[in-house]
Amino acid sequence: MTDQLTTARAQAPADRITFLRDGRRFLHLLVRGALLQLVTFGFYRFWLTTDLRRHLWSRTALNGENFEYTGRGRELLVGFLIALAILVPIYLVIFLIGLWLEQLRAFSSLLLILFMYLFGQFALYRARRYRLSRTVWRGVRFWMTGSGWAYALRAFGWQILVVLSLGLVYPWYARWRESFKMRNTYYGDAPGAFEGRGGQFFKRGIGLWLLTVGGLIALLAGTAAFDWIKLAGDEKDLPIAATFGYGAAVVLWFIASLIAYPYFRALEWRWWAQGVRLGNVSMNSTLRGGQFLRLYLRTIGWALLLLIGWLIVGALLALIVHLGLGDLKLLMSETAGRMKSPGIFHIAILVAAALFYLLILMSFGIVQRFFGMHEIWRAVVESLTVAGVASLEGVAQRGDAASALGEGLADSLDIGGF
Repeated sequence: MTDQLTTARAQAPADRITFLRDGRRFLHLLVRGALLQLVTFGFYRFWLTTDLRRHLWSRTALNGENFEYTGRGRELLVGFLIALAILVPIYLVIFLIGLWLEQLRAFSSLLLILFMYLFGQFALYRARRYRLSRTVWRGVRFWMTGSGWAYALRAFGWQILVVLSLGLVYPWYARWRESFKMRNTYYGDAPGAFEGRGGQFFKRGIGLWLLTVGGLIALLAGTAAFDWIKLAGDEKDLPIAATFGYGAAVVLWFIASLIAYPYFRALEWRWWAQGVRLGNVSMNSTLRGGQFLRLYLRTIGWALLLLIGWLIVGALLALIVHLGLGDLKLLMSETAGRMKSPGIFHIAILVAAALFYLLILMSFGIVQRFFGMHEIWRAVVESLTVAGVASLEGVAQRGDAASALGEGLADSLDIGGF
């Protein structure tokens, strides 16, 4: 029955979802935002995040009608400040427990890790609620209900099972996670649902699991099976050959795992898209792992080019300083003797070095965001087909705009999603 429904959806006329490519404008936003973050000590990132989201949504259209993102940078800043007001006292209490009760120091560290994990899951859920309530199509907003703490506690239990099963339970965890989120998701008064199955995800991904986790288990088992001491005593050449062979196997496994990751991400995206429902609306995706792999390779390639470029710039600057200033140590000592504030020159050098370092970090951040946001968004959107959009014609506005507290918590814990 399910296969017949899937076939019927595939044969139904698909609605069109498109993305207007404007990578140059997105890159301009990234460069300007990076420079403004530098002069505002990082606080401009809230407005940059908002600009990037607005750019991507405004260039995404369903049946010719564009989406809108109505969030504001000020909301993210206020959410971040409120999150700090909540988190700092909690961190302080946990720190004081470990300081005053030395025998409980290990316990306090464990408590901090558990707290950060649970709070992080709560923050991610609430952040999604905020982002949905700021996303609008045809004048109607998306919105979300559900308890963030219920989500966090259940996610914690599921992820323990994922770890204990070495990842085999992940498809069913992913199914629960997406089902929890989608059954609390609405577009106006149209309810969301998720029909993806864990078993289906498992069958599609088991080959990648065998290649990565299974390969690692095989390597560890092989290591344990070798009697390296005995091999070393029998023949000098044998342990060298065995070590070389084992090292080659480790390298091959590592490369295979790196290649497998984008294929897994694409597989998960397809599975998710095919399972999402919004009223009578369904989606399908033709995204392939090779597309993600090429994006990752382009990211690495541009990062390497940047690294080479910055090394050349650094070498040229060092040469200019050496030729123009002579012995830097002598100059600093002479300057220190002549100046009333002998540390000024040292401070200037440190400031210049810090600025150079920040520029390097900013450039790598621009590359990562361009490919990790714009290009992945483009690849995902262009792979989608949507069916049943006509059923949303009579949707009525429901739900209220959520607070940005979740975004602030996620940002303060450095786990903020996009």
